[in-house]
Amino acid sequence: MPSPAPLPERWSQPVVEPECPPGWATGPPDFVGVGAQRAGTSWWYAGAIRSHPEVAEAPDRGKETHFFDRYWMDEPAADFAERYARLFPRPAGAITGEWTPRYMHDPWTLRLLAEAAPEARILILLRDPLERYRSGIAWAIERSRQRGLEQPNIASVGDAIARSLYQRQVGRAFELFGRERVLVLQHERCVADPVAEMQRTQRFLGIEPAADASPRLRREKRSKRSKPELPAAFRDELRELMRDDARRLAALCPEIDISLWPSVET
Repeated sequence: MPSPAPLPERWSQPVVEPECPPGWATGPPDFVGVGAQRAGTSWWYAGAIRSHPEVAEAPDRGKETHFFDRYWMDEPAADFAERYARLFPRPAGAITGEWTPRYMHDPWTLRLLAEAAPEARILILLRDPLERYRSGIAWAIERSRQRGLEQPNIASVGDAIARSLYQRQVGRAFELFGRERVLVLQHERCVADPVAEMQRTQRFLGIEPAADASPRLRREKRSKRSKPELPAAFRDELRELMRDDARRLAALCPEIDISLWPSVET
């Protein structure tokens, strides 16, 4: 039986501009979610943001554009900001944006995003860092098998660890966009009190807070992937590393309650 065709990397695929319906106009996004991978961003985008009547999305454009991924290798064209803006049509009176979870992690992206969308509001959703790591590794294993490989390469492990070290990534967003234009959410709070955190999100975006949660928000999609169990010594090393980072994050963001992250809190 032939091996499946390799999955192309998102950065290598051409950027397809969505159709701009009659009466709509394009421009830089009003908001951009930048992280974190495997922290519930698809659930939160769909249930707390996209479901709101004041938020628009082109019919042929989804949550993630991955526009900036390619610039680890390609020099941005002089008109890259204009090209990015053309991805965001919306009708008068509506807001629009995207949420690509790797933006916060890639060191070149936030600077380019600040050039392309200097007025955008920035959203960050974080999750218990060790659980985020295990979920990220489970995703990497599945993706490797889709490519005909038994296991992900070792670089995926280092990448997944780095994604769970939040303090420096969040600090960079504050530095480039200003603290007042960055909303830091905690997945565990969103699960425990979705209405209050939804309303907090919507107020931050400048739209009228909904009175109740949408059906999509009340049904968080749980991954069916089996998370790997970690060797005890490796798990303890990760906990120590992530605990130190989480404490520095909480000092930077007092709204983060690390007691909600039991894998690193004690």
